[in-house]
Amino acid sequence: MNMIAEHLGSLWKQALSIWLSGGWGMMAIGVNALVIFGLGTHIYLKLNERGFQFMSEKTWRRWIDYPEERKGPVGYLINFVTGSDSIKQTSNLFQELRATEIVPFERDIRVLKICVSAAPLLGLLGTVTGMLTTFGALSSGSGGEKTMSMVAQGISEALITTETGLVIALPGLFFQYKLSRQKERYKSFLIHLETIYIQKLYKRLSLQK
Repeated sequence: MNMIAEHLGSLWKQALSIWLSGGWGMMAIGVNALVIFGLGTHIYLKLNERGFQFMSEKTWRRWIDYPEERKGPVGYLINFVTGSDSIKQTSNLFQELRATEIVPFERDIRVLKICVSAAPLLGLLGTVTGMLTTFGALSSGSGGEKTMSMVAQGISEALITTETGLVIALPGLFFQYKLSRQKERYKSFLIHLETIYIQKLYKRLSLQK
């Protein structure tokens, strides 16, 4: 255990040293990374809470006809759209349901997409500031050890921020894609639920005539 702790401590010191070498641009990249993966995790958990991907179609089809068996998030969705004997009013309820359920996810994923796109740009900004530091050292120095240290610091800042921006953007891009696909599956589920429910309602109304 002591060896593991020492190894982790050594890795932490190395990571901290690299992070500090990236300059102030690393702070912006770090905040952006927190937003990406914090917001992404929030979206992922919220989509999983809906429970639609863990439920068979046979079960929720039965719940349409047997309201006493409904439970959980999917049961709540069905309860929300029931109680109307008009196809038009039922369609309006489903439209309201989609606005309530899907629009917030679309908004959050749009913000996530912007943050993912901004990550390499923030890295590029750090590259520019690092190169400015390098050129400033070359123009003001006399070529001594102090000047070379400043040049090395500027080059290090430029490379580290560029690499960090890409390291944040690549997994963020895949995360965003996965969440977009999951949101589309939820949207398709609601559309399918609406189709089945309105078909059953239409048959019931036809039998009553």
